[in-house]
Amino acid sequence: MDTLQAILLGIVQGITEFLPVSSSGHLQIAKEMLGVELENNITFDVMLHAATVLSTVVVLWRELRQLLQGLFSRHFNEQQAYILKIVISMIPAGVVGVLFAEQIEAFFASLTFVGAMLMLTAQLLTFAYFAKPRAKRGITYGNAFVIGLAQAAATLPGLSRSGSTIAAGLLLGKSKEEVANFSFIMVIPVILGKMLLDICSGEVTALDIPAGALAGGFLAAFVSGTLACKFMIEAVKRGKLIWFALYCCFAGLVSILFSIF
Repeated sequence: MDTLQAILLGIVQGITEFLPVSSSGHLQIAKEMLGVELENNITFDVMLHAATVLSTVVVLWRELRQLLQGLFSRHFNEQQAYILKIVISMIPAGVVGVLFAEQIEAFFASLTFVGAMLMLTAQLLTFAYFAKPRAKRGITYGNAFVIGLAQAAATLPGLSRSGSTIAAGLLLGKSKEEVANFSFIMVIPVILGKMLLDICSGEVTALDIPAGALAGGFLAAFVSGTLACKFMIEAVKRGKLIWFALYCCFAGLVSILFSIF
C-alpha cells in the first residue's frame, strides 16, 4: 500500500464513518477497486478508526466535556444517566463482537453481501425519513438498548452503523438532534473496544506499510471525519436522509454488479 492509496482509503473511512452509507462496506469496495491486499491490514484499519474517534471527540467536545464533568458528581444526575444509557447501548455490540467476530469477518469477502446490506440501509433510511417525532421524553434506557441492537446489527459490512442507529432513534419518535448526538457519542466506546480487541488479538503488528502511508491515512481520516461529522449532524436536523437512501441503493446495486461482472 502506497501513501496515495492510504490517503484515499482514509478519506473514504472518514467520510463514510459518519454519513449513513456504511464505512465498512465502502472501505471494502475501495480496497477492491484500488487493488489493496485485504489480508494483514488490521493495523491500518485500527489507525483509521482511531482517527475517526478523535474527530468525533473534536466535534462533540462540548457535549463530552459536560458528561465528564457530571460523571464525578456524588449524586446521580442527568449526565450520569446519559452515560448509563451509552453503556446499555454498548451491550448488544459487545456481545456480537466477542461471540461472532469470526462469522461476521467472513461476510467481508463478499461484495454481493455488502451490496445487499447497502440496499437494506437505503430501506431503513427511507423509513426514518418519513418518521415523525412523537415522544415527549428524551432517550430512555429501553430506547438506548433498542438503538444498541441496531448498532450491533450494523457490524455486518454494508449495513451503516450511523444509518441504523439514527433510523432506529427516529423510528422510536425521538428528536433528530438528540438522536444524532447519541448515535455519534455511543460509537466512541464501541470503536475503542474493537480496537482493544484487535490489539489484544496480536494481529496489530508492524507491517510492511510505510510510516508515511499510515500517517497520511490517519490525517486524511481525521480531517474528512471531522467535516463529515459536522455535516451529518446538520443533515439529520434538516431531515435530508432520503438523499443518502438513494445513494445507498445506487451503491448497493453497483457493488452487486461489480461482484458479478
